[in-house]
Amino acid sequence: MDLLRSEPMQLVQLIIPNESARRTISYLGDLGLFQFNDLNASKSPFQRTYAAQIKRCGEMARKLRFFREQMTRAGLSPSSYSLGTHDFDLDNLEVKLGELEVELLEIKDNNEKLQRNYSELLEYKLVLQKVGEFFHLAQRTAAAHQRELEVQQNGEGSIDTPLLLEQEMTTDPTKQVKLGYISGLVPREKSMAFERILFRSTRGNVYLRQAVIDGSVTDPVSGDKVEKNVFVIFYSGERAKEKIRKICEAFGANRYPFTDDLGKQFQMITEVSRKLSELKITIDMGQLHRSQLLQTIGHQYELWNLLVKKEKSVYHTLNMLSVDVTKKCLVGEGWCPVFATIQIQSVMQKATHDSKSQIEAIFHVLDTKEAPPTYFCTNKFTSSFQEIVDAYGVAKYQEANPGVYTIVTFPFLFAVMFGDWGHGICLLLATLYFIIREKKFSGQKLGDIVEMTFGGRYVIMMMALFSIYTGLIYNEFFSVPFELFGPSAYGCRDTSCRDATSIGLIKVRDTYPFGVDPKWHGTRSELPFLNSLKMKMSILLGVAQMNLGIILSYFNAKFFGESINIWYQFVPQMIFLNSLFGYLSLLIIVKWYSGSQADLYHVMIYMFLSPTDDLGENQLFPGQKFLQLLLLLSALTAVPWMLFPKPFLLKKQNEERHQGQSYSVLHCTDDNHEIERHHGSHGHEEFDFSEVFVHQLIHTIEFVLGAVSNTASYLRLWALSLAHSELSSVFYDKVLLLAWGFDSLIIRIVGMAVFIFATVGVLLIMETLSAFLHALRLHWVEFQNKFYAGDGFKFSPFSFSLLREEDE
Repeated sequence: MDLLRSEPMQLVQLIIPNESARRTISYLGDLGLFQFNDLNASKSPFQRTYAAQIKRCGEMARKLRFFREQMTRAGLSPSSYSLGTHDFDLDNLEVKLGELEVELLEIKDNNEKLQRNYSELLEYKLVLQKVGEFFHLAQRTAAAHQRELEVQQNGEGSIDTPLLLEQEMTTDPTKQVKLGYISGLVPREKSMAFERILFRSTRGNVYLRQAVIDGSVTDPVSGDKVEKNVFVIFYSGERAKEKIRKICEAFGANRYPFTDDLGKQFQMITEVSRKLSELKITIDMGQLHRSQLLQTIGHQYELWNLLVKKEKSVYHTLNMLSVDVTKKCLVGEGWCPVFATIQIQSVMQKATHDSKSQIEAIFHVLDTKEAPPTYFCTNKFTSSFQEIVDAYGVAKYQEANPGVYTIVTFPFLFAVMFGDWGHGICLLLATLYFIIREKKFSGQKLGDIVEMTFGGRYVIMMMALFSIYTGLIYNEFFSVPFELFGPSAYGCRDTSCRDATSIGLIKVRDTYPFGVDPKWHGTRSELPFLNSLKMKMSILLGVAQMNLGIILSYFNAKFFGESINIWYQFVPQMIFLNSLFGYLSLLIIVKWYSGSQADLYHVMIYMFLSPTDDLGENQLFPGQKFLQLLLLLSALTAVPWMLFPKPFLLKKQNEERHQGQSYSVLHCTDDNHEIERHHGSHGHEEFDFSEVFVHQLIHTIEFVLGAVSNTASYLRLWALSLAHSELSSVFYDKVLLLAWGFDSLIIRIVGMAVFIFATVGVLLIMETLSAFLHALRLHWVEFQNKFYAGDGFKFSPFSFSLLREEDE
């Protein structure tokens, strides 16, 4: 198994008997190494052979979703189950799920009815209590008023009193008005509007009393918790009664009967309380039974859900197969890796044996000119790096895979911008937490950010390790230098060190063995020195990676047998890039080695403006002037070398390929006719020279300008590294050390907290994301555009493991 190039793929035809078809597809799903092509693409889903089975599976999936919804409402969750290989009968499962659904629906309906009755009785009890208080208060008021009248009658009254009393005594009792009343509950938010509508519709000929209920009650109709008021309306006449009834219905006010007889009131309250207690016991028993049933379903839910999904996916795949003319076999086509041939054949034999079929399935390799899918065998470490490459574009079949080099180059370029071994240790500890507990986290549903971090845990681990390495080279631990590999090579001129900041230090011992000497930090020349170092280092790394990309284009051309691309693309590109920026890299190395004071900017600029002038003090080695002329001429020659030969050679090849094909073959079979028809539709496409030439012109201009812009783009390594170092230094000097200079413990704690939050928030999160994105850009644009087409399509096998990943 090779990660550099895609696994060799083959187009295969499967001829499967009907009696073993389902089991064969199921076993292939367990294997997960076969990608089926849809041979019924012209048919709608309802016209396919297994539409009825898919409908059955969809119905079972609906029932399982109903079970999941009921478990969620009950506060239960499906228990984890060992998802092994479980053979089962789809018909029995369908019957079982149907029975469970019917039972749950019956329990649900009964529970809703009981809850509705319970809520109605509870409201009725509140009405009896509150309205009873109204009547009791009215009777006490009437009794008091009657006693007051009797006192006035027995005492000395005014001159009008006997006449009024005589009028009342002579009134006919049958002509007295009898008032009716309606009682119930109305939502509190509608009570004011309810009162106004009653007053307007009856013209004030009603008497309304309301009482507020403490807390909320369950509405019998909606089942929601609602704050309500108890009301009683006194009216006169049937027309007023009908109006009040309609208004109550419009406002959702529930009406309940009431009697003014105190004895009957007591009996009604007692009866309602008894029924409430009985209903409560019945509801509790029903809830207990429902909970036990849902727990039983929960133990098997994950298994049933996976099995139904498997069956549905199996029938979806079977619908992609065509039915043989005899209607006794199914014919399928698809792609599989060459190494999986024996495994697929053994799986098909096993399916034939298990289904007790008399006819074995046939595995036949087809010859094709179609582009196969791309398949890389990755593991949990390499998969995240491969996803970085696939996000740009899936590799063309057998094309060199940048993911192999990305495993090293991506975290290394990130670390160049994030060089601090203190910050690297923090990143390493964070990612080790995810790696150590990956089994636990892989089975949980995480948030978007945490899930993204967990998925790239091995990328972050490599980034942290390389950050520790580059941090040791920069000699920075939260911007603080340490003498880890020995004492500094520089010292003061005398013991007082009075002239250290003005004249400088002198070299007193051998060069610091690894990384930047700690004495550079904090000096006046620190920033110019690090600027020069990191800028030149960025150019060296950029030219090296771009050369790697061009070299990979050579291996691609050699692998595919494209000699034109080798001689008229790879060679001139190498000459052009290295004549300019390879030469600049050479000058940087020579200058470092020799300690020369030459101005490289001046050398490179006047290499183009005045190539024949003497270099003077900027000369680094003998023969440099002649070499510059030679390289300049080579770079100028490489441009037409890339532009002109390739289109003309492609035109010549096309003419030679189709020369003489206008003559027909005298004796040909049906197969030859098919081949001719195929070539007639695909092979005789007109060669458009102008389009090819314009494409090559664009490619040449893009490479020439890209060589300059891409090299400049690598300077982001220098810029972000410097920014990270300076930010870290500011947080350390201006926050932590400044707070530590005070004697107050509170100020020190606040300063430490600000330093920690600034370091974590800015340097460990924002700077990590920034360096990650810049490293991503350098790989996608500056590196991969030199050789990577990325116009392939990914191998997507039929696999049951993908169903489990979707569930997770």
